[in-house]
Amino acid sequence: MILLDTQLLLWAAEGGERLSGKARAVLEAPPGPLFYSPVSVWEVAIKNALGKSGFDVDPFDLAKSLDRAGYFELAVFTKHAVAVGRLPAIHADPFDRLLVAQARAEGMPLLTADRTLARYGDPVRLV
Repeated sequence: MILLDTQLLLWAAEGGERLSGKARAVLEAPPGPLFYSPVSVWEVAIKNALGKSGFDVDPFDLAKSLDRAGYFELAVFTKHAVAVGRLPAIHADPFDRLLVAQARAEGMPLLTADRTLARYGDPVRLV
């Protein structure tokens, strides 16, 4: 089981040209099921509405394409929200912090290209 952060999901949805070789290899031959969080779709919806660069994707279309590509949705539970409060203040983005909390609570790696996010250490993996 592998959870992808929002940035990797968006890059994969664009066709994968921006993915590192390491990330591409994992996505092409994953060692287990690939998961996305509704937190990522929520982030896209909010940042798209604000006109933020890099988030010009329709969140509905993104969710549909992830489902069609065989990704599994990892629901957000109260234990994930509680776990956010136990994280050190390494990253300010609340979406990324919730993704880290989900990965930790579920015991699954979170793949990211964000060096700051990777400072959380296990289970976050820089690809």
